[in-house]
Amino acid sequence: MFHPACPSRMMPLQIGDKWTAMVVLCLEHGPRRFTELRAPLRTITPKVLAETLRAMERDGLVTRTAYDENPPRVEYALTPLGRSLLTLVAAARSWSEAHLDELLAARRSHDSRTS
Repeated sequence: MFHPACPSRMMPLQIGDKWTAMVVLCLEHGPRRFTELRAPLRTITPKVLAETLRAMERDGLVTRTAYDENPPRVEYALTPLGRSLLTLVAAARSWSEAHLDELLAARRSHDSRTS
């Protein structure tokens, strides 16, 4: 465990970050432009979205296609590897739905003890 040569050390951390799962869900039904991603992700800044998409592209989760048009058009799409994350996102959503009340109760209990 945690040996420098362990394959688990190569796990892409962005899978568990705040935005990657949401970007995966936004791209589930097909390619989208940058501005089309920003609409459902209302609170993400352009900088953070760009960083998230670059990291996802680096890890082979999305493709970035630039079209030679005027004005320029760029679309992002899930790769088969990125699409495989939909199973993990669905599992996390199911777990959250099943345990949300417990989670919120635990947070309230903790917050009342520590304040």
